[in-house]
Amino acid sequence: MSKKIRRTLILVLVLAAVGAAIWYATRPKPIPVALKTVDRGRVESTVANTRAGTIKACRRAKLAPPIGGQIETLPVKEGDQVKKGQILLELWNDDLKARLLLAERQAAASAARATQACVAADVAAKDAQRSTDLRKRGLASEEAADTAVGNAKSKRAACAATRADVEVSQAQVDVSRANLERTLLRAPFDGTVAEVNGEVGEFATPSPVGIPTLPAVDLMDLSCIYVSAPIDEVDAPAIHAGMPARISLDAFPNRHFEGRVRRVAPYVQEVEKQARTVDIDVDFTKPDEAAQMLPGYSADAEVILGAKDDVVRVPTEAVREGNKVLVYDPKEGTLSDRSIKTGLSNWVYTEVVSGLEPGDQVVTSVDREGVKAGAHVVPENNAAAKP
Repeated sequence: MSKKIRRTLILVLVLAAVGAAIWYATRPKPIPVALKTVDRGRVESTVANTRAGTIKACRRAKLAPPIGGQIETLPVKEGDQVKKGQILLELWNDDLKARLLLAERQAAASAARATQACVAADVAAKDAQRSTDLRKRGLASEEAADTAVGNAKSKRAACAATRADVEVSQAQVDVSRANLERTLLRAPFDGTVAEVNGEVGEFATPSPVGIPTLPAVDLMDLSCIYVSAPIDEVDAPAIHAGMPARISLDAFPNRHFEGRVRRVAPYVQEVEKQARTVDIDVDFTKPDEAAQMLPGYSADAEVILGAKDDVVRVPTEAVREGNKVLVYDPKEGTLSDRSIKTGLSNWVYTEVVSGLEPGDQVVTSVDREGVKAGAHVVPENNAAAKP
């Protein structure tokens, strides 16, 4: 081989090596992507609340006396357990107690007068009967008999009048007792005192119409707890009482509680012009779990509309517009578009009716720059090992 040919070959080899080095240095680097493997399992169709819900007590009463006055006694404190009918607060009422006592004594006097009048009526009736008998036998005058009969009727009328007075007196007692009862605040049900606003000696004032004020006593029945959550008006028609639900709370992270829809509100609540919701109530299905809850906790309720077990599923975040996914080819290190037919879906998993098989790997980081069909990629856990 001539020297000229050898030089040409060497030059070509050098140029090829330089070109290869330049291509290697400037070639596009594989894009790291997050992958998930398609598998089989449970898929649910769910609806969740749009804003945070709230744990509430089934019975809660924000109580205040119906009239104003000075607090005389306050026998309960926050956290106390009370029974239905127990006195929670008493206003100063000595004047009303005195009026009640007066009414009771007047009623007793009326009853005594009624007894006296009715006894006299019985005696007069017997005298009239005797006078009538004597008149028939000619032993008494007609005038005496008529006088006795008239006296008996008068006494009987007096008896009826005094008995009516007794009823009037008893009504006055009832009125006085009702007025006295208005100064007493009683528990309408068994419960726990959540809040007390006021001290002995302070004045309690009823809340005027349209001007809410703090309750004198806030009473809750903690034996029954539920979640009240707002659902978007678009999702509400699919929900009905009896559906299963999953409850989560910020106070108990990484835990879910079983629930069941108890009520769907019969009206739409308009919080804002573009935020119209329907409130649903969800009960805890396990009473021992509900016992851990406190009214006021924020809570989320996810209603399960339907569910399927042992179906092919893919992470919902991998499904793009048009029901397409990017499938990873491990041999070529590239991505390809694939259309799928979907079934049930929620924010975690989507059922795949056709288009994928268990074991296929799909991209979940679809929003990264450069991630598209035909792109050279590398799984994130292998990216560090690639040059």
